[in-house]
Order: sequence, then structure tokens, then C-alpha cells
Amino acid sequence: MKAFKLLALTSCVLLAAGNGVAQQNYSKSEGLLQYVDPYIGSGYHGHVFVGTSVPYGMVQLGPTNIHKGWDWCSGYHYSDSILIGFSHTHLSGTGCTDLCDILIMPLNEIRTPRGNQDDIRDGYASRYSHANEIARPEYYSLLLDRYNIKAELTATDRVGFHRYTYPEGKPASILIDLREGNGSNAYDSYIRKVDDYTVEGYRYVRGWSPSRKVYFVLKSDKKIEQFTAYDDNNPQPWDQLKVASVKSVLTFGNVKEVKIKVALSSVSCDNAAMNLQSELTHWDFDKVVDMSADRWNKQLEKMTVETDDEASKRVFYTAHYHTMIAPTLFCDVNGEYRGMNDMIYTDPKKANYTTLSLWDTYRALNPLMTITQPEMVDHVVNSMISIYRQQDKLPIWPLMSGETDQMPGYSSVPVIADAYLKGFTGFDAEEALQAMIATATYEKQKGVPYVVKKGYIPADKVHEATSIAMEYAVDDWGIAAMARKMGKTEDAETFSKRAHYYKNYFDSSIHFIRPKLEDGSWRTPYDPARSIHTVGDFCEGNGWQYTFFAPQDPYGLIALFGGDKPFTTKLDGFFTNTDSMGEEASSDITGLIGQYAHGNEPSHHVAYLYAYAGEQWKTAEKVRFIMSDFYTDQPDGIIGNEDCGQMSAWYLLSSMGLYQVNPSDGVFVFGSPCFKKVEVKVRGGNTFTVEAPNNSKENIYIQKVYLNGKPYDKSYITYQDIINGSTLKFVMGKKPNKNFGKAPANRPVVLNKING
Repeated sequence: MKAFKLLALTSCVLLAAGNGVAQQNYSKSEGLLQYVDPYIGSGYHGHVFVGTSVPYGMVQLGPTNIHKGWDWCSGYHYSDSILIGFSHTHLSGTGCTDLCDILIMPLNEIRTPRGNQDDIRDGYASRYSHANEIARPEYYSLLLDRYNIKAELTATDRVGFHRYTYPEGKPASILIDLREGNGSNAYDSYIRKVDDYTVEGYRYVRGWSPSRKVYFVLKSDKKIEQFTAYDDNNPQPWDQLKVASVKSVLTFGNVKEVKIKVALSSVSCDNAAMNLQSELTHWDFDKVVDMSADRWNKQLEKMTVETDDEASKRVFYTAHYHTMIAPTLFCDVNGEYRGMNDMIYTDPKKANYTTLSLWDTYRALNPLMTITQPEMVDHVVNSMISIYRQQDKLPIWPLMSGETDQMPGYSSVPVIADAYLKGFTGFDAEEALQAMIATATYEKQKGVPYVVKKGYIPADKVHEATSIAMEYAVDDWGIAAMARKMGKTEDAETFSKRAHYYKNYFDSSIHFIRPKLEDGSWRTPYDPARSIHTVGDFCEGNGWQYTFFAPQDPYGLIALFGGDKPFTTKLDGFFTNTDSMGEEASSDITGLIGQYAHGNEPSHHVAYLYAYAGEQWKTAEKVRFIMSDFYTDQPDGIIGNEDCGQMSAWYLLSSMGLYQVNPSDGVFVFGSPCFKKVEVKVRGGNTFTVEAPNNSKENIYIQKVYLNGKPYDKSYITYQDIINGSTLKFVMGKKPNKNFGKAPANRPVVLNKING
């Protein structure tokens, strides 16, 4: 396990050597984009996407390595040096593997076997060097050592744009591999030559997402002199082919440069062609790069920082970039998309989204979006409600047209509740609440019948029962709060009760959350430090970590311990206890401070709990350490799976000095701001400003706070104050002011109270 941080790798972002062809130097972007380094998180267990895209785009076009296990979940890892092509879809930061659809490999020697990591001689794979690689959000370039071909990539929302420069003397070709994916292969694929410049096809896949259909249309700017379709590696004499493992080689003759455009759709090849015609009618590659850069800069400008530390700027703006890779657009330009039931739906606003890593993102990314991306919030909620109509429950972890059911909880619920309670009105609240209640009572949902009947989920009946039940309590709090605000008294009472079921797992004799069996007895023997997958009481955690997992009810949790002092004593122990988690511990429990694991989301709110017990200075101490030691500007600079923006969102909020502990309550608890000044363009056109002029590596403790120029004694700020465009000024110091936030009246408030 990585307790603090590994020796940093060297990150090289250089101009690709190419083959002597003069091209624009894209190694230094303008504006805030110059501080974004997509390599951050591409090493260790960060699993981030490296390649080119536009904010929230359907296409993430980038390099793909041979899949070799968990650290290649995105299709690329910084430690690798073998390329098998450029794929049009990639996951970013996940702990599961899929995508890498429609793989394109430029060639000047015809080979159709892929090759393997130990021997690529008979395959089409090529070695490469980071010295000849440029990774930018708006542009990606790589020199393929084997072929001396320079590849350049950029993208629009639904179209990947390739430019390949070939050496003289050999015919220019590309390979299209529809079988190859990232850890999963197609069960059906099809390709057809439409005309001398156009190819279309599809790829049907069962993988982590149980069902996906990806259609594409490819257009080239050079005539296709020869088209050969392959059944795996066997050439076929037709201009179209439908088998499980389609490959195809397009040869363009002795040309220096080939440009190709590849448009995607989940609906049909016709829709892919429509997407292409709508988004990219020209062949000006540099124009698309500039367009993408403008879009990224516009988004990055929503959050700006003042600091003399250039490395911190790279960490901050790269984190901001990482929060805008997912969710991903999942509809065509006419609004059509493929649903979970394989039927075609139409989004009236042409803004349906997928890749919702909800168990991760409900904690920080989605609350951040309510501040910086208000125009996205209703779209995400409506996308989830649409999924409810398709599968009779809200999404758990949806990926394109498949429900992965990954991770415990029904974590779409707190996202919807948070949006409603913050005043978002672009969705049907009545239908949303109906969907939330239906999901929370869905009998096929893991453990729900036990929750309804017994008030807990027996650990000897359901895998990961304790984690599932603890997550349900968080979710049910959101239902209760939303129902109460809507005047649904009976529903509010029901789910208020369920929101406190986490207490049924608290063993007061040892002061730990403890798995409970069907007969009502405790799991025995029980070691709260052990995290054993084969037993499966917890998901990506242990008893220590889940003991503090009640972000919806911190004051109720404190009461279980008997008050502030015993609670903070236990919390101190959480950050210092080094008992072994055992050899069977989850491999992705990373970023350890004692038992705290920053690489895993159940710990993300815990450092902020000190403020609820009147010891805000300890929160400042812990979160400043996490920001400085677990986030760097190197390839191993993210301490665990980035998880579709969650790790980055935690950093962005925390760097401003605040964090929303209860995911559905709009109360942001103070931590330790780490920049002199942050300006955030917020909902309604206002600007929220955080100032900490005397902030430094030593001055980590809050001494005083001013809100809009007036003394402010609270250890929190509300969402309403943020979007009003307030100015929050922190006076920082080297020694803790232990009286700041100590008085009960100054501790974080509960805005949307429910019955206990």
C-alpha cells in the first residue's frame, strides 16, 4: 500500500520529434490551459484518461496500451511504452475496466495480429517514448517508433479527428480493429466500405457494462486505394463483413499525410454520419485544436487562483480539468440515444449524459457542479430520471446503455436531493421523488428487503452488507429532506427513520460500527482494522473507516460516542492507528494516514468531522497535510483512483478551505485554504471570492474569518452565501486558534432538519 507517496516519476511534455515535418508547436497551450498536465494521475493508481477531448464530450480520443490489469483501467498507464492504437472512448480514474472502442492504428507495414507485451514483432503494436509524446486536453501527438509515423489527435463532442504523417517510401495505411477493447472483446462487429472515402460499422460489447452498442462513420481526406476486411486475421474478399472479430486495413497509397474523422453514435451508422455532418464539415485540423482549447479555457476560467507556486497551479487546474471529463455526453445531435433496455430515446434538450460514477461523485463532484456548473445539474438529474423510466430504478453506476450496478448504495438519490434543496427546478420534482422512493424500496436492490423488514442488512446474507446499509442511510436522508420540503410528511417520516439506521450497526461496547448477523448478534470475531474481501462485510474499507461514515448525521454520530471529547479522542485514534488491514485487504485502499484512506471515498469527509465537535483546527491540520502530500504535479500525483473527478473535486473544494460534508444539505465546513486568492464564477453570474492573503505552508490554521468584510465566527458557509457572490476572507496563522468554531453556536448547522 502507498502510505504517503511514491518517488515521483519524471513527466516530460515535449514537442514530438516527428520525422522532420514542420507542424505547429502545441506543447505550450495558452491561457489557463497551459497549467493543465494530463499526465498527472496517469501513474501509480490514478487511472486517469490521457488523450484529447472537449469538456464532457462523448469522444475521449487517445492512446491505448495492451491491457495488463487493474492499473490499465483507462487504457493507458504512464509506465507503459507499447501502443496498440488510438481509441475513441476511455474511462478516467475508474477502478473497473471497459471502453476503448473503435481502435485505429496507423501503419506502413500490413499486420493484423495485435502482438503482445513481450514480443510485438509479428503484431501491429509499436513502441513509443514519452520524449516523443505531447498530451494536452485539446491535442495529443505521438511518434510511433516502429513505423516512424507521427500521429496527431483532437476532437469535437462526437467526432475524433486524426492527422497522420507518414515517412516516404511505404504506402500509408490504417488498421481498424473492432474486436479489441480494454479488457473486453466484441461479441458482434460489422464494417462496410461506403465509398472511396467513407467506411462505417459497429461494435457490440458485453463487458463491465453488460451491453453496449457503438456505431461509427469514418471519413478520410485521401482516397481509399484498397479496402480489406478481416475475420480476425483472415482476409475476406468483400467490401463488408459481419463477424465477432472484424478488422480492416485501409490503404491510401504513397501519400505524406492522411486525415480521418471518426464520428460515434449509440443509435446507428446514419446517426453517426449525422453527427459528423453537424460537427465537423471541414478538414482544418488546427482549427479544431483551437476550438477545443477555447472551450477548455472558457471552462477553466470559472475557477482562478492566485499563488506564486507554479506546481500548485498545475495541480489545481489539472484537477479542474479532471472534473470535466465525466459525466460524458450520450446522445446524438438530434437528441437520440440508446437506453438501458436497448430502446431508442430522445432527449428534448439534446443533453443526455452517462459515465455517472455516483458512489464516488455524490460526495464532492456533484456538490461542486452546483456551484461551478449549474447548467449541467438539471441535465444530469434528467439523465438519471430517464434511466429510472428504462429500468424501474435510478442508476447505480451507468455506463452508456448498460447498468453496471457497481458499488453499494443508490447514490443518485443524494445528487437529486441536493439539486432540489438548492433550488434547481429544471426537472420534475414529483417524478424525481417518486423515482427516489421506488429505488429505495426496489426489492431487487441489494439488501433493500432486509432494510424494510429488519432495519439492517445481515452480514451473513448479503455481501458487503454493512457498507451497503450505511450508504442507504445517507441516501435515505436525502429522500427525507426532499420529501419534507415538498410537504410529503409520511414519506419524510419513513425515510427519516431509515436515515438513522446506521445506528443499528454501532456496538457501544467497543465504540465501532460492526457487522450484524441475521439472528441479531454481532460478527464474531471482529477486528475493525481488517479489510477482508472474502468475508465481504465492507466495500473498499474496514470497520475503522465506516465507524465515521455518517456524513448525513455527524451530531447523531457524536452522540453515540457520548459527546465531543470521546468522539474526538476516537477520531484522533483513527488518524494514528496503524493496525494491519491484513493480507486480504482491498488493493485500492491507498493514501493512508493511520486508518484514514484518502484513496477511498468513504474517508473523504472524515477530516472535516472535527469541526462538528468544536475542534476545527484539527480539520485544518489534516486537510492541509492531505493536499500537500497526496496531490502533486507528477504522474503519480493522485493517491488513488481518480474516480471520474471525485478525487479532484475534493481537492478543489478543500483548496478553497471548505467541503460539503452532508451531500444533500448545502453546508460547507471550513478546512484550511491553501491559496492566497480563489475566484469562482458561480450560479446566477456572481463571483464567489476566497481570500487568504497571509496563507503559507506554515500558516495553516484559521485565526479569524470575515464574510463580506464583517467578522464571521462560524466554521462553515452555506451554499446560498456562496452563490450570492460573497467574499470570504481567512486570516491564517502558524498556531491553532482553538477557540475558532469551538462554541456550539458556531459549529456547522443542519439546514434541512429531519426527525431522528
